[in-house]
Amino acid sequence: MTQEDLSERCGLFRTYMSRIETGKANPTLTMIHALADSLGVAVTDLFESQTKARKPATPAARPSRGRVSR
Repeated sequence: MTQEDLSERCGLFRTYMSRIETGKANPTLTMIHALADSLGVAVTDLFESQTKARKPATPAARPSRGRVSR
């Protein structure tokens, strides 16, 4: 499905859809529901792939104990 197809299903301008996709615009909750309905998925599915793709934070380096190497 293209951005144009999805934007028509949701009643949005394609340019606004592009801005949502690139993170330059934040959709309202109503719009998120419209996107999910248009895609035939649950609202949570729109956020799930981002959560799974994130890697756990790496542990911080061990703090110094005040010793200086000379």
